[in-house]
Amino acid sequence: MDTPPTVFSIIIPVYNRPDEVRELLESLLIQTNSDFEVIIVEDGSSVCCDKEVDRVRELLRIQYVRVPNGGPAAARNIGARIAVGEYLLILDSDVVLPSGYIAAVKKRIEQMQADAFGGPDAAAEGFSPIQKAINYAMTSFFTTGGIRGGRSRRVRLDKFYPRSFNLGCKLSVYRRLGGFSEEMRFGEDIDFSLRLFKAGYNVYLFPEAFVFHKRRIDFKKFFRQVYNSGIARIHLQRRHPGSMKPVHILPALFTLGSVILAVGQFFCPWSLLPLLLLALLFLLDAWHTNRSLRIAILAVPASFVQLWGYGSGFLVACWRCYVLGHQEFRAFDKTFYN
Repeated sequence: MDTPPTVFSIIIPVYNRPDEVRELLESLLIQTNSDFEVIIVEDGSSVCCDKEVDRVRELLRIQYVRVPNGGPAAARNIGARIAVGEYLLILDSDVVLPSGYIAAVKKRIEQMQADAFGGPDAAAEGFSPIQKAINYAMTSFFTTGGIRGGRSRRVRLDKFYPRSFNLGCKLSVYRRLGGFSEEMRFGEDIDFSLRLFKAGYNVYLFPEAFVFHKRRIDFKKFFRQVYNSGIARIHLQRRHPGSMKPVHILPALFTLGSVILAVGQFFCPWSLLPLLLLALLFLLDAWHTNRSLRIAILAVPASFVQLWGYGSGFLVACWRCYVLGHQEFRAFDKTFYN
């Protein structure tokens, strides 16, 4: 019997995270719009989520594929090859969907005739304080949140580029562009977004189509993640000349400035005052955003880690690529999954 037509094919690459998959599948069960299929691509896991998939087989249209480990980009492309929906919805395994997510996406597509789109991420009420602090660091206007898109109507510092934790695209467009670049372990979602824009497709931010992004990481893992993002920005500039904007350089300048101020304390006791004032700004803004002093206190180191991690990765990549003449390279290679 032929598979009935569906609007959305939800693609989820996963590696050793059955608990996360269970929470994501549970959030799919409560969607107010059920016009979707789910494709889970188990990317070489040693701890698989097959039992979680079996629990919902009678409740969801779901396909479960196990493949040798090839990275998230390759896993998404495998999912896209077997998808039957008109649109792909690409999610990370560590997100949970509000009940109206699918309905919000469908409504916006009908209104805007989008070829591709993305939505922001947010912290759910039940997230841990450190998850909420890291979410603040990743979405705050005062870090690099101004270039990532968000639910607020604040002016963004750059064009919105859909990210792979919450990205949608017409299946036909995805296949026409060849999907994600499997050579890139980090920044492959921005590379795909840049190719969408270059090809002239209509790409939008859907503020209402947000996901709850758990980010199960500590500050050390968070540093590695944003460090790789800084490296990826240089690789993206080399692949797409002109894609780098002045705002992308700001974390690197901030990192250099922090070093100068740290050295300056040996000559001037007030040299660290600008960093202390910035820490106070982070504290007050995070307190206002989350209504929690504990989260606000954690948001201060999270914000500095975000800026220093991205900035140092950016600077290292500049040195290795432009001075030493190296090609694309990887630092913390397993960060995506670990």
